[in-house]
Amino acid sequence: MAEDTRAAGAGNPPVTPILAATAVVSAIAGFLYGYDTGIISGALLQIRDEFSIGSGWQSIIATGILVGAVIGALVGARLSEVLGRKRTILIISAVFVIGTLAASFAPTPLTLALARVLLGMAVGGATQTIPMFVAELSPPQIRGRLVLAFQVAIGIGILTATIAGASQLLDWRLMIGLAAAPAALLLLLMLPAPESPRWLVKVNRLDEARGNLRRVRGQDDVEDELDEIMEVEEQRRQATSRGWKGLGQAWVRPALVMGCGMALFTQLSGIEMIVYFTPTILTGAGFEESGALYVSVALAVTYVIMNVIGLLIVDRVGRRRLSLIMTPGAAVALAVLGVVFLLGEVSAGSAPFIIACLIAFMIFTAGGLQVMGWLTGSEIYPLGVRGAGTSAQAATLWGSNVIITLTLLPLVETIGIGPTMWVYAAFNVIAFFFVLRYFPEVAGRSLEDIEASLAEGTFRPGGVPIRGESEKTAAT
Repeated sequence: MAEDTRAAGAGNPPVTPILAATAVVSAIAGFLYGYDTGIISGALLQIRDEFSIGSGWQSIIATGILVGAVIGALVGARLSEVLGRKRTILIISAVFVIGTLAASFAPTPLTLALARVLLGMAVGGATQTIPMFVAELSPPQIRGRLVLAFQVAIGIGILTATIAGASQLLDWRLMIGLAAAPAALLLLLMLPAPESPRWLVKVNRLDEARGNLRRVRGQDDVEDELDEIMEVEEQRRQATSRGWKGLGQAWVRPALVMGCGMALFTQLSGIEMIVYFTPTILTGAGFEESGALYVSVALAVTYVIMNVIGLLIVDRVGRRRLSLIMTPGAAVALAVLGVVFLLGEVSAGSAPFIIACLIAFMIFTAGGLQVMGWLTGSEIYPLGVRGAGTSAQAATLWGSNVIITLTLLPLVETIGIGPTMWVYAAFNVIAFFFVLRYFPEVAGRSLEDIEASLAEGTFRPGGVPIRGESEKTAAT
């Protein structure tokens, strides 16, 4: 895009109050994502006792938020195009508040599961819409830092939820209901926020776009940036391969395979198994309940630290290389865990080793594959299909999460903890070969260069075109 070129060599712009508020919005949204998805881990122990439910209902309750997230990711993308980014986020914020309160006051397992579906719609919509809104308001020079705020806040949300669950000092209803406060703050912060200038240009409201750019940049002269936004929008309008239909074209397909594949493997890596069900699995293997919960805290701390490290080094090391380095470590950690669990009951001697393997797994997966799930979607899709592509990738991520959450506890009960660890270790092995085969390096490449490689049929490791894939069927 033109803005990428403009970013090069430009100095750091002033951080205006609106940009600072944008960073806070990004962080709150990321925190809500992490907290609302992570709090169920500790809360399930109390929910199980209060409602006297088995693994089936536990899986359904945990999965409700994920089912809603699939819907929210798809619906949110559509709403943001029709209503605008700001109004969509206001709706999402209201749903966050309503869904949180509904879950905290749920009288039965069914109403709790349904409330978490509603809450999940807010989570899915937020992950699709808010990073886009933040990116469209931000100057290119500091956009990465604002995206980093969203990513890190996810980990902080998971950590906060894990600590709340581990302490077991709060009733599960209060643990869930506490998220209503940051959700309400998100709603209040969005009320005075400006609409995205890019969306305003898209709907031909140029005067409003100019005015909002002046507010965000803190200066009157924004004509050059506005011209570049208009140029990119004109390119989008002229593209013949647009929307969902465009994703089916042969030259776009390698991006779709890579993007959705990476989204799938970020979940099949076993991260959700560890985040959601570590206390349940460890107590079933012989850990004391308090010990299992504190292990979850250690894992959440590791997740935050490694996610930050991964995001800081991913541009220097490269997306493909980082994935190939870290994924084998995750596979080995899960394979060793499988052996330990298969050998027998947890003892004083084996417990520290189990904890070390869990932390090792978190180090390798949080610093590797987990960095790629949301990152690749913003980079690899051609301009005309970018919205549909990111929606498809988000739906794949959340959809696979649904399947994993529904099947994990029944799988553990059927084949045991050890073999279940081996299943997920095998997924990491498959992920390694998927990256090796389908993941070209995109670090340091402009979006136009990535799109050109798709058009030329060279979007693959080594950049060698496959016959019949070099023709481009869309104007850019």
